[in-house]
Amino acid sequence: MINPGLSRYEVVLDNKYFLRDLVESITLEESLDEIAYRATVRLVVTPDFPGITPGQEIRVSGIPFGGTEMVYLLHPGVVWEVESESHGQKHITVTIYDKTIYLAKSEDEYILPAGQTASQRIERYAADWNIPLGNIADTGIPLVRAVYRAQSIYSMMMADLKETATKGGGLYRPRMTPYGLELVQLGSNETVWVLESGQNVESLVQRRTLEGTVTAVKVLGTAKKARTEIDTSGMTLEEIGRLYGSEEDREDLPSPVLAIEYGENDKYGTLQKVIQDSKIETVAQAIEAARKALTGMQETLTVTAIDINTIRAGDKVSLDGWELLVTSVKHDLGSPGHMTLELASEDYVRRRYYYD
Repeated sequence: MINPGLSRYEVVLDNKYFLRDLVESITLEESLDEIAYRATVRLVVTPDFPGITPGQEIRVSGIPFGGTEMVYLLHPGVVWEVESESHGQKHITVTIYDKTIYLAKSEDEYILPAGQTASQRIERYAADWNIPLGNIADTGIPLVRAVYRAQSIYSMMMADLKETATKGGGLYRPRMTPYGLELVQLGSNETVWVLESGQNVESLVQRRTLEGTVTAVKVLGTAKKARTEIDTSGMTLEEIGRLYGSEEDREDLPSPVLAIEYGENDKYGTLQKVIQDSKIETVAQAIEAARKALTGMQETLTVTAIDINTIRAGDKVSLDGWELLVTSVKHDLGSPGHMTLELASEDYVRRRYYYD
């Protein structure tokens, strides 16, 4: 075996070539910024090496932390990129993605009726693209009519999930599993791993910044809402005439202000965000959206620890008694391996990843 520390792991190509004895290193990486789980596997090439090329099926398995039986860690996967180098001995670095990568790289267009939930729309996308489904959580929030022109399937999914979050729903993430595409709520993992400084945590970096802080939010209406929601009391008859005239006539009128909300502007100064979203249909929705967009000082943590190889982006962990969500994870597999986690509060995740 090239790396004895990887004896608890297996890489299987095309469901028949077991490459464990050729593996030099394996890393697994995932982030809330992307949909697909990524593995990077470095292999040594021997005379009996079967050959490997992009498009082949591949999987990574391992014995979970504290377990005894091997489970799938990345499956189903696809070989996405192969890079070879020779320094006497030939080596290959293989980049692997789980098959949600096709949702990020494939484009289509949809016109979807109002009243559907994000869950129902994901079922529609999956049916059209012949994607097997596992457990799809019920998001429960009816969405407005959507017109999605040429864009990736993943961007449509995220637009649906962001609308769900902005309307007070939960935070959800698509995830590929051996059972098919699933929709999971962030922080819903059954096992919440406990990380403790001075125990299994090797290093902890805390970052605090005003970058991304929002202390004032103005929500503007669209031209369509202008005729019904703008205050015309201070307008001239000519301006009112243009307001009720054509779209071209209304172009030089200010957008109607549906809501203005303030946060910690006395403490941090005024850092204003403007929201103009056709999906916001009432003043009450505008006020709610404004309040949710207010943010204080931004705080994230980076943790390096003994590897717990089943932790995924979106999972909840406990750090020194503080429950946080994993925004990104990198597993350097081994015995023991090491992991690097980016952690943040649920409020931060909602604002950073689910509010445009």
